[in-house]
Amino acid sequence: MAARKARLSDIAEIALALPEVVEEENGGRPAYVVRKKSFLHFREPRPDAVDAQTGERMQDVIMVRVADQNDKEALVDGDGPWFTTPHFDGYNAVLVREQDLGRLTRAELAEVITDAWATRAPAKLVTEYFGA
Repeated sequence: MAARKARLSDIAEIALALPEVVEEENGGRPAYVVRKKSFLHFREPRPDAVDAQTGERMQDVIMVRVADQNDKEALVDGDGPWFTTPHFDGYNAVLVREQDLGRLTRAELAEVITDAWATRAPAKLVTEYFGA
């Protein structure tokens, strides 16, 4: 059986299943927060993310935190849909377009979102969640 492709609705389902996560609004777009720290949010169109085909600002960019620059490079340099822009140089986050989520499996998306949550959640909560 083939792994199911990720869908937009998976983001909220995965994020909200993690301990102490709430959905907030960030400029009219969803943001997922643990103890007042955002780990994933839908970005507003910005000049640093322009569609190469249309020249228009991307309307569907999602920002996801990563643990460090090594994790960022691994995602961006891999075969997946992850990318970055100069605006995010030195910042521990990757970007993905909603339209490209189907290039990931639901399991891959869940792993990245869970790792993003772990970068912002208190260490004790992360330890309890992973049972370490």
